[in-house]
Amino acid sequence: MNLNLKSPLAFFDLEATGINISTDRIVEISIVKVHPGGEEEIKTMKINPTVPIPKEVSLIHGIYDKDIKDAPTFKDVAKELHQFLEGADLAGFNVLKYDIPLLVEEFLRAGIDFDIEKRNLLDAQKIFHMMEKRNLSAAYKFYCGQKLENAHSAEADTLATYAVFKAQIERYENEVAEDLQGNKLGVIENDMKKIHNLINEKMVDLAGRFINNDQGVECFNFGKHRGKPVEQVLKEEPNYYDWMMKGDFPLDTKRKFTQIKLRNFNNR
Repeated sequence: MNLNLKSPLAFFDLEATGINISTDRIVEISIVKVHPGGEEEIKTMKINPTVPIPKEVSLIHGIYDKDIKDAPTFKDVAKELHQFLEGADLAGFNVLKYDIPLLVEEFLRAGIDFDIEKRNLLDAQKIFHMMEKRNLSAAYKFYCGQKLENAHSAEADTLATYAVFKAQIERYENEVAEDLQGNKLGVIENDMKKIHNLINEKMVDLAGRFINNDQGVECFNFGKHRGKPVEQVLKEEPNYYDWMMKGDFPLDTKRKFTQIKLRNFNNR
């Protein structure tokens, strides 16, 4: 089947030095950009993270310090990647919790504001979990009927995710998605904007430190203020803002927190 695309759709996968989106660095990126006409472009590159790759991490993705010592840094290729992704929606497997936040952090460190506000963000893992109630290899076997070879190779994982996502749309189109509690979330359609809305209705920041509650109010999603509206905490405990800004939180989370604070200030 062909995906119903109004904009290019960039499937991507990252390999990194670890899983902390604030402190870890990308060591490999692979992007499969699918155009509305069905044409595909693949870009894969090794990245020098400028920090050592832990041995236990190298054993997972097979990339060692010697493999990237002569590779460009992310800052070196940031403009090229930004241009390649210009105007494209983003998709992948578990990208909402990991790949997209980490990519945005790398762009911000390189001095580039990688805007995701007008992009559809599509996560094949989300659809997999919603519809089959779980890793990429299992999804690929389930939806595509094949064993995933070279798992944890960025390009193999990216191509597999693209295949999984297409198979999901074909399998579930016009079916109602439900959460684990049986609440109806919406209908799966071959429409990237509608899938984005279905998957991301509660998202505020990429790391998930803040979420929208059922009334659409931005609330804390961690710590002692979990479930409390952000604006309420800012009024009752203004020093909490300073604590978070000095803490080990992603730059995107701090930016969103600042936006809410300034909005609250301007509405006085």
